[in-house]
Amino acid sequence: MQKRSIRMGSLSAVAALLFAACSSGGGAATTAPSAAAPSESASAGAPSGSASASAAAGDPKTATSAAAAGGVDAVCAAGKEEGQVTLIATPANWANYGQMITDFQTKYGIKVQSDQPDTDSAGEIKAAKDLAGTGRQPDIFDLGSVVAAANTDMYAPYQVATWADIPDANKEATGLWVNNYTGFESIAYDSKLGDISKVADLADPKYKGKVALNGNPLKASAGFNGVVLASLANGGSADDLAPGVDFFKKLADSGNLLPVDPNDASVASGQTPIVIDWTYNQGGLVASLKPKGIDWKVVIPSDAPPVAAFYNSAINKDAAHPAAARCWMEYIFSDAGQNTWLKGFALPVRLGAMQTAGTADAAALAAVGAPSTAPVQLTQAQIDAGTKYLTDNWKFIDIK
Repeated sequence: MQKRSIRMGSLSAVAALLFAACSSGGGAATTAPSAAAPSESASAGAPSGSASASAAAGDPKTATSAAAAGGVDAVCAAGKEEGQVTLIATPANWANYGQMITDFQTKYGIKVQSDQPDTDSAGEIKAAKDLAGTGRQPDIFDLGSVVAAANTDMYAPYQVATWADIPDANKEATGLWVNNYTGFESIAYDSKLGDISKVADLADPKYKGKVALNGNPLKASAGFNGVVLASLANGGSADDLAPGVDFFKKLADSGNLLPVDPNDASVASGQTPIVIDWTYNQGGLVASLKPKGIDWKVVIPSDAPPVAAFYNSAINKDAAHPAAARCWMEYIFSDAGQNTWLKGFALPVRLGAMQTAGTADAAALAAVGAPSTAPVQLTQAQIDAGTKYLTDNWKFIDIK
């Protein structure tokens, strides 16, 4: 079990982190790209009375829900006939995707092709556009909210069998996108460097050439929320990211910030011995780095409130394997899939319902070590404003 420098919250507190998190402005946080969502009066069930809904009925390739296609087994049987599902941006140790892929293939006999595992959310959309109609395009997206909200015209609506367990705030009403898992921005580092517990510690001259931010914040959710974290630690807020940008500029000017997008290899080689990233991404590295003699620590900084953000699952409407894509969605939102993310230090969107039902993996939840205080989770308006500010002001380093 990984040692953490953060406090474990109660089960009810963890549920609150998912469904009742407070934004820095004091209101309920929007946990998804809600700018694209229809009004709440649109139902939580499949679109009714529409020609598209009627056409989809009975066909697992176009169904808007498992029920419309005869159930999950029918959907997955059709997916097995297609033979493959193509994923993108799903590294094996990111939120335990490696285990998710293995278990899905074993259960359904559908091959998983995992392409461009280290690309960012913007790269997913670019790949889908570049490969459209070739048969090699991604069937499934795993996107940060900034990119997810900007590309809803590329998704096929689909409501999984466990749809009712997912709070309304965590899904688009027709199923264009669904929040899947969340975690917290953290600082991960090689313990040989000494103790790091604050964002402010990263400015120490002894860390010159050692600090890496996981992704360009204009393209990657981990990078964007790293700026949010730095802002909160330097007197800013979810409405004011300027202090965070200023902090990273200071790190870049001093030589502490590397123009390198970190990955497993760069961490193992010592190229990026300090990484600002999601807890679930870096938590997965602890066990794999230990045999290499690296004691990898993951901490949520003490000089800022915790920062959280959901990723989003969506089906590519141009999917080459549309039934297999729907089967994949059914699996990741099943108890088995949700617990797989939990074992990868990620908090799944159905956690609250699974705790109530007694189906959540309690040991995996305890290992997450979630903070007991509610995180800052930006609303869509704050994300949009922050993205605009970064577009105008993040010009001092190109992380790639």
